Amino acid sequence: MPVSGYAQTAATETPAATDAPETAQPTAEAPPATEENTTTGSSTDVQSQLSLGEDADGEPTLGKPYTKEVIGAWEMRCIKTEEDVDPCQMYQLMDDGQGAPVAEFSLFRLPAGGKATAGATVVVPLETALPSQLTLTVDGGKARRYPFAFCNPVGCYVRMGLTEADVAAFKRGKEAVITIVPALAPDQKVELSLSLDGFTASFDKSSVVEDR
Repeated sequence: MPVSGYAQTAATETPAATDAPETAQPTAEAPPATEENTTTGSSTDVQSQLSLGEDADGEPTLGKPYTKEVIGAWEMRCIKTEEDVDPCQMYQLMDDGQGAPVAEFSLFRLPAGGKATAGATVVVPLETALPSQLTLTVDGGKARRYPFAFCNPVGCYVRMGLTEADVAAFKRGKEAVITIVPALAPDQKVELSLSLDGFTASFDKSSVVEDR
């Protein structure tokens, strides 16, 4: 008996219903700028950022540096303490010969009995060739070379120890010359004059920094 075939009809797909377009929600308008909402920080914050100044002729503030006196070419830089005598060190700002500051030289005494009679810190610009180190001469005498200890955003530092013979040469001398090499011009040298006018009197008034 013949088997009748059943023809299949393709199902017609019904298009999916589409969502209705979303209605844009109204946005709140920003309030107009006023003095109240444009001021940054509270009045207390502003007060804390203001300086009321201090009496220029009054006593130095406790814990702050000040210049006690100037002896020759040297400033006596001291720190205000509660002691009867404030600790002081010698300080001189060196320029390029035309008045532009380049380097700083600070000196202090050390306790007797050590190899160094005094210590000095020299701060030079960051653009200095560190491998070339720093050299120091007094009145054209024999040069001594010192390495750089570290650098920070202020500059690069040399921490030198001065022997009794070095200090004696400073006391006798008229001028020391510090020589550094620019990093961008390694074939050149920069010579900075360090006046020794008033060195002996300043040295005798500088404080002894005790070993810690």
